Amino acid sequence: MEQKKTADSPPPTDDFARLEAQVAELRNERDHLVAIVDILQEVSSSLHFVDVLQTIARKLGETFGLDRCAIFLSGDKDEVRLVASYEDPTIRNLVVDLNRYPELKRAFESGETVFIPDAANDPMLRSIKSTLDDRNVRSIVVVPIRWEGSVIGAIFLRTERDAVPFNKTDVGFCQTIASLTAKALRNAHRFETLLNNQHDVALANRKADLQRVALVGFMRRLLDRYAHGEEQTWAETLLPKAADEELERLVTVAMQVLDEESKG
Repeated sequence: MEQKKTADSPPPTDDFARLEAQVAELRNERDHLVAIVDILQEVSSSLHFVDVLQTIARKLGETFGLDRCAIFLSGDKDEVRLVASYEDPTIRNLVVDLNRYPELKRAFESGETVFIPDAANDPMLRSIKSTLDDRNVRSIVVVPIRWEGSVIGAIFLRTERDAVPFNKTDVGFCQTIASLTAKALRNAHRFETLLNNQHDVALANRKADLQRVALVGFMRRLLDRYAHGEEQTWAETLLPKAADEELERLVTVAMQVLDEESKG
């Protein structure tokens, strides 16, 4: 016997629409998780911070099909440095005036995520509306990269008008990526600091080796000349009477010679 529908029962079309929305949300979450895993795998293969940031920008651009994805690092008061770009991977250290990007400036100053669903009609971007219209911009997300309470950078994402707009889940995902980026930058900084320290140690060791070589050469030439001198015997009888000041002067002169010799 067919069950009668009550007045409160939603139409079948509503059930189908709700199911589609749930499936789309699950698919979106799956894509986010896959992107996080991919980023972690690729980041772990390099400890140079420029390569790390470029990998993250590229992966975010591919995941969302972005018009633009860029990563900025803190600079001077009104400037930041563009260090990674999805649309132009050749950009590595471009100085950018924050006053040209109100949304980016707000993220750096407030330390909070800036989410603009409709960029063309947002009051904050009124001064650059014509530029946004020319570039067909739809939505923008700027997520600060924070480390130990300070904003050290930001991830900038932008979509075109025919693209799927960002939602709150996407923003949360971008915040997770920003946190991973901060940790990756810390690890890369430690690695590059270690390399620089090792380089400094190698230079110091080479200088010490050159000083030892110079010392041996200096002493050989000094002893050779002394041994063949006509007044060798006479000088040896006077040696115990040499003044301490004169000996110190000779040592100082010898060390100056060693420093010059070690410079090659």
